[in-house]
Amino acid sequence: MEAFAERTGLTSSAPARRYLWTDAFAVCNYLGLAHATGEARYADLALALVNQVHHVLGRHHPRDPRSGWISGLGEEGGEAHPTRGGLRIGKPLPERGAGEPFDERQEWDRDGQYFHYLTKWMHALDQVSRSTGDARFHLWARELADAAHRAFVSGPAGQQRMAWKMSTDLSRPLVPSMGQHDPLDGYLTCVQLEATARRLSSPPAEPSLDGAIEDFGAMTRALDVRTTDSLGLGGLLTDAFRVTQLWAEGALEGGDLLARLLVGASLEGLARCARSGEWRQPAWRRVAFRELGLAIGLAASERLEESMNATRPGEPAVSGLTAALRSYVPLGEAIESFWLDPAHRQTPTWSEHRDINEVMLATRLAPLGYLELASA
Repeated sequence: MEAFAERTGLTSSAPARRYLWTDAFAVCNYLGLAHATGEARYADLALALVNQVHHVLGRHHPRDPRSGWISGLGEEGGEAHPTRGGLRIGKPLPERGAGEPFDERQEWDRDGQYFHYLTKWMHALDQVSRSTGDARFHLWARELADAAHRAFVSGPAGQQRMAWKMSTDLSRPLVPSMGQHDPLDGYLTCVQLEATARRLSSPPAEPSLDGAIEDFGAMTRALDVRTTDSLGLGGLLTDAFRVTQLWAEGALEGGDLLARLLVGASLEGLARCARSGEWRQPAWRRVAFRELGLAIGLAASERLEESMNATRPGEPAVSGLTAALRSYVPLGEAIESFWLDPAHRQTPTWSEHRDINEVMLATRLAPLGYLELASA
């Protein structure tokens, strides 16, 4: 860890304050370091961080007139089921009240719940469960998935939509528009949880995720996942690698979905993204965490081809597609090198988002705790 910190200039892969996205990556980083070094202290840090997150983001905002667990459970029930009511984002301002007018700029600083943050935490909890064999963390991930599915998805079958942001108690949408990749994220995360359940000696019987998988799967099949956004592209590449792993575990038939992610989304978007002038801009005009999200996805793409060759060599649906990603690997290396330069981390755009920038850089440098589905 000392060499890792010296190389990055970072003192820890965990953020200073509770912020659900960054905390999820930090938990995975600690698990990865524990596996790589054999040192139990990193696993202990991961477990301590999980506990902190649940006791801060599983409870109401300090400036909210409400108190206690956001699920409404009492102290004993909340301790046993800390994710049953979801988890707050961790923004500095409390959520917008029901009668307050919408202010797009201020909404970014207001609390509530984001679906794509919740799925990151489900993944982190599931990685803990896979690493330790402790079904308690898997139960918490399932309960979070169930709560998120029930709250964020609305509409009749075949016409379902998802809200982008919900109130802290999940009773009302704060931003009703749908995140582009939220259904895909929900589908793969729930399939991953089901795959984990089959690995545990005593998996929880409830809650069932069958309905969630059906709904998210239907929305995913109708979804246009194409993007040129760097963070979105990184997520698609990460998801593509996750598909290969779940396919190898027998959790899904992933050929068509993998081809769709690689051809229609990742490769097409990467070509456009690589041609943009974004990578020639000075540091103060660049958003580090979004670029680093792409760099993490490109790290996943390097492992994706190896995974496919090992488990399904010559698969016709994706033959040649994984190899085509190789030409973009230098872009990930260039992003990493750029943000490792201390001078580029002295800009306001870095310091304004220091927590997420640091944890995403740490993940790019040591990505396996986040990218590879763990096995005890």
